[in-house]
Amino acid sequence: MIGKLGDSLDFHSKALLARSERQSTLASNIANVDTPGYRARDLDFATALRAAAAAPGTPVQGAAQPERTQPGHMTGTVPMASTGQLFERDAAQSSQDGNSVDIDAERSRFADNALRYEAALRHLGAQLRTLTSAITG
Repeated sequence: MIGKLGDSLDFHSKALLARSERQSTLASNIANVDTPGYRARDLDFATALRAAAAAPGTPVQGAAQPERTQPGHMTGTVPMASTGQLFERDAAQSSQDGNSVDIDAERSRFADNALRYEAALRHLGAQLRTLTSAITG
């Protein structure tokens, strides 16, 4: 019983981490809407979630090396969910400067992901309240 409960809580916490990482990626796209040559990225949430479900007890976060398009860019790592299921999204409409960010689509994805994050957080909170209630009687 405790093992299944722990696995469930672990899975939901990994789902929240994956949602958080996707939110960060989408925010980066929005922040770089005017950056020439910037390619919009996204996190394959379904693949990250499958990886989290397939490997209970393993951490969701890893690290990836960001692309340095200019010599003045800082080096470092960017946290990613799962095994780094980031991919570049093709531009719906080409731009002359090579930027593939569609600000309206990014805002829509950002809002949708935020809503789903909030729903997952509420679900996890309800599970914890139920557990606390069961323990305290």
